[in-house]
Amino acid sequence: MRRLLAPMLLCLLPFVAAGQGVDDANGQLAGQLLKQPPAQVAKVKSGLAVPLWRGTDGRLLVLKADGSNGAQAQRDSLLSPHAVDASTLVSTGLQYGLAPNWQANADVSQQSWVNSPLRVVGSEVGATYFNGPYSLGVSVGSNSTPNSTSLPRVLPGVTPSVDGLTGFDSSSQLNARGRLALGTNSGVDVGASVGRIHLLPGNLLGISTLDQKAISFGVDHGPISGTLIGRTMQPLAGVPGNGYSPDRRWNSIDLGVTWHLPWQGSLSVGAQNLWSSGAPTNTPAGPEPDQSRTPYVQYHQDL
Repeated sequence: MRRLLAPMLLCLLPFVAAGQGVDDANGQLAGQLLKQPPAQVAKVKSGLAVPLWRGTDGRLLVLKADGSNGAQAQRDSLLSPHAVDASTLVSTGLQYGLAPNWQANADVSQQSWVNSPLRVVGSEVGATYFNGPYSLGVSVGSNSTPNSTSLPRVLPGVTPSVDGLTGFDSSSQLNARGRLALGTNSGVDVGASVGRIHLLPGNLLGISTLDQKAISFGVDHGPISGTLIGRTMQPLAGVPGNGYSPDRRWNSIDLGVTWHLPWQGSLSVGAQNLWSSGAPTNTPAGPEPDQSRTPYVQYHQDL
């Protein structure tokens, strides 16, 4: 019995030393340790978020990463590249709590096409205010096609384009988005954006800059979400050589519905340019932006 008792006492010595080294008569330290969140990766919708730093006042710095298809990207960024095809949008960013009801974010993204080295790179910086079920966010962003003279041809016989423009070079925009949560799994989103599109030199449209405005309305309930987006483009006034009248505009409406499946997949159905005011034919001033109605069905799987 004595031989068995001696090894047991030796095994308990580290715990006795730890107990003697910590003076926590009131249990305050233990309570603080229990309040600390676990250092683990937590899922955020279809992406991942990793806590990087936590301050004593509760502020948290988070690194997030996400991937989506062209249809899902339209719901989050109104003036993101307007191309629903065989493309994938990958984004990475940081989120930081400025105050109890304020959150800042900085994101970078890249949209690439299957079997093509060409890409569209985007960046966005903004802040969001939360107050119970309400939230309102404002951000500035930009998109560009580095080292690219044209976008990839996705469908045979169709000229590659972004926003219906074959000479797309870059864009910048100011975005605002509000949300009203209707419970834990439902909500309504409203967004608006104003921006400017720059075209490649020597483009067939014959102009260098376009003003663009967009407005969106979205509803989500559980795994189902739907978005309606209206856009308008207009040549920048006062530019020499502009062959279009000052009141020329191209308008379009997009409609999309996404079903988030239980196995980390999503199915999107909708149509680009469900309604539009432009014509995809050439005019005396040049070829107008392509606004042909384009229905689509897309499946996206998170691996």
